[in-house]
Amino acid sequence: MGGKLAFVATCLILVSGLAKTGLAAELPEIPPEVVADYLHAVIEADRTFYTIHVVERMQKQGGTPASETWRKDKTTLPLPAQFLREASELATLTGTRVRYRLMSLWPINPQNAPASNSERNSLEAVRLHPERSVSGTVTIGSQSYFQAVYADRAVTQACIACHNAHPQSPKHDFKIDDVMGGMVIEIPLIKE
Repeated sequence: MGGKLAFVATCLILVSGLAKTGLAAELPEIPPEVVADYLHAVIEADRTFYTIHVVERMQKQGGTPASETWRKDKTTLPLPAQFLREASELATLTGTRVRYRLMSLWPINPQNAPASNSERNSLEAVRLHPERSVSGTVTIGSQSYFQAVYADRAVTQACIACHNAHPQSPKHDFKIDDVMGGMVIEIPLIKE
């Protein structure tokens, strides 16, 4: 832990020094598409790790199950979708306005349905071509965001079993590697 704090402190000192010398203005800006791709890689890796090495392992070994009711039932774990939602909410508490969430054409939770025709079209596009993200600019409230949608695939049998058996699921025939929905990443475009 001390090593991480020292690294962060060193980075802050370097950035501060660059800003004072004017060198920060000479650094190239990173396009929002690239930032979104970086964020997606990290978020997806964390969620996949949690799904495979925590949720699925616990289920196979008869340990603590994942459940929708994990907040009330302290003997259960959050589902992978809840893990992602909670992590996104924690990230916003740090002051960042980057947002990420899951959505689906077949949501179990109605909050995960597409919020617009544009989001529905993006989900259809990643369903047909999961190797490509769909991106563009959206306005939410008075804020402009770069929005990228990535295919969200069934990575484990635990994902499939939960969605296929859930009584509120509108789709019950998912298979491994099927596109179950999309991960949305939204990056504010106006500098603060």
